[in-house]
Amino acid sequence: MDFEDCGFVPVFVYAIFGSSRQLATGPVALVSLLVSNVLGGIVDSSDELYTELAILLAFMVGVLECIMGLLRLGWLIRFISHSVISGFTSASAIVIALSQVKYFLGYDVVRSSKIVPLIRSIISGVDGFSWPPFVMGSSILAIILVMKHLGKRRKEFRFLRAAGPLTAVVLGTTFVKIFRPSSISLVGEIPQGLPRFSIPKEFGYAKSLIPTAFLITGVAILESVGIAKALAAKNGYELDSSQELFGLGLANILGSFFSAYPATGSFSRSAVNNDSGAKTGLSGIVTGIIMGCALLFLTPLFEYIPQCSLAAIVISAVMSLVDYHEAIFLWRVDKKDFLLWTITSTTTLFLGIEIGVLVGVGASLAFVIHESANPHIAVLGRLPGTTVYRNTLQYPEAYTYSGIVIVRIDAPIYFANISYIKDRLREYELDVDKSTRRGPEVLRIYFVILEMAPVTYIDSSAVQALKDLYHEYKSRDIQIAISNPHCEVLLTLAKAGLVELIGKEWYFVRVHDAVQVCLQHVQSLDHAPKDPNPLAEDKSNFLRRLLKQREEDSGVADMESGNKNLSINKKEHSESEPLLSRKS
Repeated sequence: MDFEDCGFVPVFVYAIFGSSRQLATGPVALVSLLVSNVLGGIVDSSDELYTELAILLAFMVGVLECIMGLLRLGWLIRFISHSVISGFTSASAIVIALSQVKYFLGYDVVRSSKIVPLIRSIISGVDGFSWPPFVMGSSILAIILVMKHLGKRRKEFRFLRAAGPLTAVVLGTTFVKIFRPSSISLVGEIPQGLPRFSIPKEFGYAKSLIPTAFLITGVAILESVGIAKALAAKNGYELDSSQELFGLGLANILGSFFSAYPATGSFSRSAVNNDSGAKTGLSGIVTGIIMGCALLFLTPLFEYIPQCSLAAIVISAVMSLVDYHEAIFLWRVDKKDFLLWTITSTTTLFLGIEIGVLVGVGASLAFVIHESANPHIAVLGRLPGTTVYRNTLQYPEAYTYSGIVIVRIDAPIYFANISYIKDRLREYELDVDKSTRRGPEVLRIYFVILEMAPVTYIDSSAVQALKDLYHEYKSRDIQIAISNPHCEVLLTLAKAGLVELIGKEWYFVRVHDAVQVCLQHVQSLDHAPKDPNPLAEDKSNFLRRLLKQREEDSGVADMESGNKNLSINKKEHSESEPLLSRKS
């Protein structure tokens, strides 16, 4: 098993079964680190079992990706926020860089995915420092960074970005072949020829590898699907996420039969592939052919590659993954996402990659659950001169009406948030801004209008809670009105008997229609304050009355002013239609 095997068979398989035309698959630094850290804790890297476990891990990852693709479960990854991914990759990049420092220093450093043991090991072994690999590695790293910088700054030098790693390998190999320094460690012998077919073994270790397989699958999907979608959007074609998962899974399964460890889409190689003008999956097949030729004829040259040169390539690659610009951006824009970034990166650095991912995903899900259980609820007011109702906090000029509270619920209603919604409704009923209220002066709230246009779903627990709320309001002589419910929500309410309970006449198409009817009732209360039941008069005269727009505004203006002599001429105004006819 080696990098070449990982970049040979999987490349061909993905080119045939994948959906992206520019994605380049193969070994990726982050996945390589995950594999190395997990397997290093089980067996020594020089042991043959190490290779067998890496191959088994590729097979397990491929099976998981195929299952997710066939069951169309890629949507699960959406729960991992971008800030979590950024924090995880930034911390992982630091760990990867520190793990490669040993090739610069000339002495062994402990294998760990945590930053503290790495730093402690680097400091404690300083007596074994060797300057030749340090000078050579630092010089090659500087050359790569300069070439990358020139490639970014000037278009005519763009090819230098891709040529940097090749230059590092050529320079390092040439220096070793000429001077043969004994203090610089080399890659060593690499088996020549194409990988042979073999079935993955050591399934007895599968149980201990399951958490890592899930972790690598998640990281692979996040990186591959994210890159593939970005490239698809840039090149103007649609990407099938399920086919993408299936293609990656099949690439890993078949790759494991040819001694490959987990492969996934590479951001850097995909960017180079796209910049080179790749338009179809044929580019992957060409890459695979070149890799095959290298395995057949060039492996003797790889024996003399200095390990410090490869370490310089890895360090230069992961330096761009330390996304401190994203942290600064999140601090300015969204403190919650910055907190997620900080939690994920810190736990990844100090507690390890596996725990860092789990903590980051857990924190991300906790924020999602908190937002869902505490949805945004707004008190609405009418914008002057219009029939439009908006959030009074966002539009301070909007005014409310005495005796009426208009509330908009900006989320689906279900068991987790209904208690919060009920508590907020009680608060709004008791605490309404009196400075902007219009209409007749009344001492308390008689109507609560629920604007339900944003509510796309309501469950049985929420329906029962609404029934309880209706009875609670009824006992205090408060009427609920429903405005513009979603068709599925309305169907659920009808099946649960809430439409009949509240009354079909109290369901309206627009908030303004509901306000008109409620305002007329409040006006009648102002005329007859001793009437114990303000809703006892014939509702049909009020509920099937829709004022013409001009006359409506003038009539409402009278009501807003508290005019006690208001009268509505039935011949001059058309009837107002509620959402549901009482005869239906």
